Amino acid sequence: MKAILFEKFEEAPKLVTLPDPTPEPHGVVIKVEATGVCRSDWHGWMGHDPDIELPHVPGHELAGIIEAVGKDVRNWKVGDRVTVPFVCGCGSCPECHAGHQQVCAHQQQPGFTHWGSFAEYVPIHQADINVVALPETMDFATAASLGCRFATSFRGVVDQGRVSAGEWVAVHGCGGVGLSAVMIANAIGANVIAIDIDDRKLALAKELGAVATVNGATVANVAEAVMEISKGGAHVSLDALGNPVTCFNSIQNLRRRGRHVQIGLMLADHATPSIPMAKVIGHELEILGSHGMQAHRYGAMLDMVQSGKLNPARLVGDRISLAEAPAALMNMDSFQSVGATVITRF
Repeated sequence: MKAILFEKFEEAPKLVTLPDPTPEPHGVVIKVEATGVCRSDWHGWMGHDPDIELPHVPGHELAGIIEAVGKDVRNWKVGDRVTVPFVCGCGSCPECHAGHQQVCAHQQQPGFTHWGSFAEYVPIHQADINVVALPETMDFATAASLGCRFATSFRGVVDQGRVSAGEWVAVHGCGGVGLSAVMIANAIGANVIAIDIDDRKLALAKELGAVATVNGATVANVAEAVMEISKGGAHVSLDALGNPVTCFNSIQNLRRRGRHVQIGLMLADHATPSIPMAKVIGHELEILGSHGMQAHRYGAMLDMVQSGKLNPARLVGDRISLAEAPAALMNMDSFQSVGATVITRF
């Protein structure tokens, strides 16, 4: 199979030919029809993820068609159109038994714990609990954007943030995760304030339902601006970027008993950000993490997509070839297009 491989961290990945994978008895092999290029992939290429062993094939936002099925798989067959969460549970630990596969103690992540989807084929283990059927009407590029950015935002807004109609929601960072959160919170009936330093992304956030925007590059104090717009602070605030500044602002702009949801990864030099702990205590704030979403929760999200309340297709940006993936990956930290970049040509 054709795949993108890097042999050293921070060294340019290459398009190579590798052996095709075979399924484990409980797994499947998926023929990749589309895969997103995500900032998490950039973190992996930089060497920020301790699970990655070199040489390595990145990629974790994928959708495609089942190519091969292990002998113990019961729920899937060759030809099924599917996607997967970026966190795949083991199925046997206490977290998995409780339905919390997104924090499985023995989780596997394509593109991190094993070779990923910047390739023509990718193996997935424990398919019966980790694979998700796709609606026939959903194209693969849109489906690929669900597995990390959109699904993680859905869980961050709905399950972790517990956003309800009429609440004020601040979204810090309007990349793929942030724009997804804007769309989802708006669909629930919240009043969304979008924060970024790129006017193009803020304009798209307005189109997706944000009632107000704040440009962090031109506003002296982002938290104060959000508190003024929301007349007291956000009920829920999400750091969708993963930066000490956005993390601090997201907590600082909360009203009393507000809820901060950290979605953006905080790795390497950003792993221990400064937070306003006095405010957390005095105002009884909640600080919550959001790490992907379980396969069994996809149904609620897909139902909202099918009904037209959510339209993740609007968040798909550039569609590129596998050969263009190395440049897109290496440039993730310095430049991000509006919308998700998706590999659709292999």
